[in-house]
Amino acid sequence: MLSYRHAFHAGNFADVFKHTLLLQLVQALRRKDKPFCVLDTHAGTGRYDLHSASAAKNQEYADGIGRLWNQSALGPELSEYREQVRALNPNGELRYYPGSPRLIRTLLRPDDRLILTELHPGDYPVLKAEFASDRQTAVHHADGYAVFKAFLPPAARRGLVFIDPAFELRDEFDRLLEAVQVIHRRWAGGIIALWYPILDRAPSLRWRRALRELAIPAMLCAELGLQPYDAPFGLHGCGMIIVNPPWQFDELLKRLLPELRQRLHRSEQGETRLDWLTPPP
Repeated sequence: MLSYRHAFHAGNFADVFKHTLLLQLVQALRRKDKPFCVLDTHAGTGRYDLHSASAAKNQEYADGIGRLWNQSALGPELSEYREQVRALNPNGELRYYPGSPRLIRTLLRPDDRLILTELHPGDYPVLKAEFASDRQTAVHHADGYAVFKAFLPPAARRGLVFIDPAFELRDEFDRLLEAVQVIHRRWAGGIIALWYPILDRAPSLRWRRALRELAIPAMLCAELGLQPYDAPFGLHGCGMIIVNPPWQFDELLKRLLPELRQRLHRSEQGETRLDWLTPPP
């Protein structure tokens, strides 16, 4: 049963992390003239009203985009991310937050394409309406893990698969592990970006080891921890595995991850991590 609704968490620190990295991945694809395609497998609704009852319940955005909204002297990556959010809020008040589909869409050129899948019966119609008149964006009511055969490799042969699941299923790490194998078999040159939460530390560490054992080249891991990992239950941090990252993306993250921790920190005991699970060929 699907119960997760991202509206409760929109704009939180995990969104700041994943969406800042996502924008930089898409920007890297734009640096070449050839078209590209992005597949977003767990797309949500596309945008979120932070004044809604769902978002206002815990106000998680206050410790995420809310912290960055009026900060000065942001680095270039965080500045770009914030400008994308501000574009949805032209009066200067933080009310609307763009989900990954909307952020990706802003960077598409005329020949680029976006494929969105969403399984939740409540979120899919909203997402469909969000992109109803958009010929560059295809929206499908589907399980994002089940569409790789249909959509990969894309006609453009360049692009990104972004997988950002809800982690409401106990076997989510296993499903992600299988997804990496399937995507890589079908589209060895495609970029894969997989977001994951860090609650209890042990599952993500086991998953990292399992990914390394796949021996797929060029798997980069970036993590942002804002609380000690042995703290009481909660979202202590999050990470992203990037397969086939763009050239020098690790150098960009060496600069960006410490800034994210500094701007969003809750505790002096937070940490960042950046390492290659498998090296580039």
